[in-house]
Amino acid sequence: MQVNKKELPQSQVELSVEVSFDELKPYIEKGAQKVSEQVKIEGFRPGKVPYDILKQKIGEMSILEEAAHLFVEKQADEIVANNLVGSNPVGQPRVEITKLAPDNPLEFKIIISLLPTIGLGEYKGLGMKIEKTRVDEKEVDKALGDIREMRAKEVISEAAAKTGDKIIVDIEMFLDKVPVEGGQSKDIAIILGKEYFVPGFDKKISGAKKGEAREFSLPYPDNHHQTNLAGKLVDFKIKVKEVYERQIPELNDEFASIFQFKNVAELRKALTENIEHEKEHQAEHKYEAQMLEKIVDQTKFGDLPEVLLNNELHSMQHELEESLAQQGAKLEDYLAHLKKTKEQLWLDFSPSAVKRVKTALAIREISVVEKMTVSDQELNQKIAELKETYKDRSEIQEMIKQPHYRRYLENLLINEKVIKSLKEWNYVNAGDKQKS
Repeated sequence: MQVNKKELPQSQVELSVEVSFDELKPYIEKGAQKVSEQVKIEGFRPGKVPYDILKQKIGEMSILEEAAHLFVEKQADEIVANNLVGSNPVGQPRVEITKLAPDNPLEFKIIISLLPTIGLGEYKGLGMKIEKTRVDEKEVDKALGDIREMRAKEVISEAAAKTGDKIIVDIEMFLDKVPVEGGQSKDIAIILGKEYFVPGFDKKISGAKKGEAREFSLPYPDNHHQTNLAGKLVDFKIKVKEVYERQIPELNDEFASIFQFKNVAELRKALTENIEHEKEHQAEHKYEAQMLEKIVDQTKFGDLPEVLLNNELHSMQHELEESLAQQGAKLEDYLAHLKKTKEQLWLDFSPSAVKRVKTALAIREISVVEKMTVSDQELNQKIAELKETYKDRSEIQEMIKQPHYRRYLENLLINEKVIKSLKEWNYVNAGDKQKS
């Protein structure tokens, strides 16, 4: 067997393999055996058809094709391992048969993607200054206000709608007297004074009573998220179907007791701590992203394999689908609203996908340079924790048992070690910021 190696663009390698007919013979016999088990020839039991008769009935090429398939299946991994020593293949190799004929050598190509060469820049002593998070009293006041709003009692009112009331309306929207697509809605709940809809809308319907209809026009801001309406004058037809007076509970110790606190001071303290924790969590993600971006910017990368980018694009699409599902929406509807195809969506995702792939590669390279590993004890402990956490989820329990999940978990734990070390090396006063 002869193997020639050729470098290809995008961190790919092509291995051209030539297998002598003598080396292929054992596989021809196995191929004939396998084919004879799958075809029915009168007078012979499956798997017991003589080679010459089988060749006469189905043709020699069918047997050779099966033989070539068996050879590649058996030998491909070993060929890659022997000829790409020190390299790191990613994804599944692509095999292409280039020559197959009776009494001739078998020739085929194995095309495989490799992790690109990486030249790390500085990744220690970056001096990331962490600003201490602070909770403003106004933030706590707002949180208290939101909680009171959530506990509001709603009572049907015959009076004119005023700020703070909730009204139920039917809405029709028009552009140049043409109905806006998706702009016809029934039974929409609006709390006056919140300006959830569009600036000026609440003022236009303030003072309306149940059964009243109103028509008016409003300009949409140039930067409005609905691009088909941004910067345009939209005509509205509104019918008020119900008015509710919202009775907001007083902020007192009785209200605090609803949430198992003795008094307002305890409730306020708990909210302050929750807001502080959330702000620290957000800041941690922010500074971590900034640190990794600095490291990636100082790192040199070879050509990124297409398989890595495609895998990342698939992941990003899946994340979007999950996010939309939580909102009761589907990707197809989302794309239709944006008037984009999946291909155009991937194009939009591409810069972020490249950034994410480079970040992952840089983290991996640091783990190699710093010789960071995960022991069997650490891995088994994490698996035991997951099994306990998801003991009532049979599908997750089954997934945890799979070898590929163990490898995934190992990589995840190594990445966590790298990130933890990077923070210690690069954060100023990092010891105060290891919360997450």
